[in-house]
Amino acid sequence: MSSFSASGGMTTTSASATETEAEASPNTKLPISALPEMARTLRRHIVTMIGAAGSGHPGGSLSAVEIVATLYFHTMRHDKANPHWPDRDRFIMSKGHGAPLLYATLAEAGYLSLSELSTLRRAGSRLQGHTDMTLTPGVEMSAGSLGQGLSFGLGVALAGRLDGRDYRVYVLTGDGECDEGQIWEAAMAAAHFKVDNLVAIVDHNELQIDGWVRNIMNLEPLADKWRAFGWYAMEVDGHDLGQIIAALERAKSVKGQPTAIIAHTIKGKGVSFMENNVEFHGRAPTQEEVARALAELG
Repeated sequence: MSSFSASGGMTTTSASATETEAEASPNTKLPISALPEMARTLRRHIVTMIGAAGSGHPGGSLSAVEIVATLYFHTMRHDKANPHWPDRDRFIMSKGHGAPLLYATLAEAGYLSLSELSTLRRAGSRLQGHTDMTLTPGVEMSAGSLGQGLSFGLGVALAGRLDGRDYRVYVLTGDGECDEGQIWEAAMAAAHFKVDNLVAIVDHNELQIDGWVRNIMNLEPLADKWRAFGWYAMEVDGHDLGQIIAALERAKSVKGQPTAIIAHTIKGKGVSFMENNVEFHGRAPTQEEVARALAELG
């Protein structure tokens, strides 16, 4: 099994390294062999709920499915019966319009009922268009304006240090979101304070609302930027579960600096007519398109 190294080259990771069971959450642990099916299930939920709502952001939700599935069903320590467990690992959805992915994951993990997914974006629903920590069990940060999640995650990670707790904080950002200066202020501060329980994951699907990231605000060389800010940086195929797992495990052993994982993904992954299609950054599929997408997803 291959993976990207911290320097950007290819390395080889043995199957045994990624097939090892991670430390279990009380009730959400899945064998690695079950993760592809979970990813497919999450994609079906995303398409269905956004289609029913008639609004939402399918492209960036679909691109990060393998990342979030791996975190919740393999890597993170958390408990659906106790969402505020002080020693839980934290997941921060900085790209808050990716809320459908988080809601689908929380439902499959037992924080929400599956039937509640159909209430996405409805008046009175706990599942708003952007995440709201005051409404939704398992949501760690209220989102809206982009660029704020890494600062929030840094604060949470520092609080863990001050409280003597060993939890880890994972922040999912978008590549378009990395246009925001606050991302880089937080990156500089995290390295300065040597916050090694903080992991930033960039969903590098190369598209943002107005088009290709490289044409709007070129981020390259992105991994080298994180390194220049004092982070340990890795690049992975964001749809390869083995590479994601290996990178997250490697991050646990990094001491004295935060970790950035650049996950190369495809916007709209899993639905052919949504893949690399900027139209589906923020457009809900029609019911005919929902049917086509679900047929593709099996």
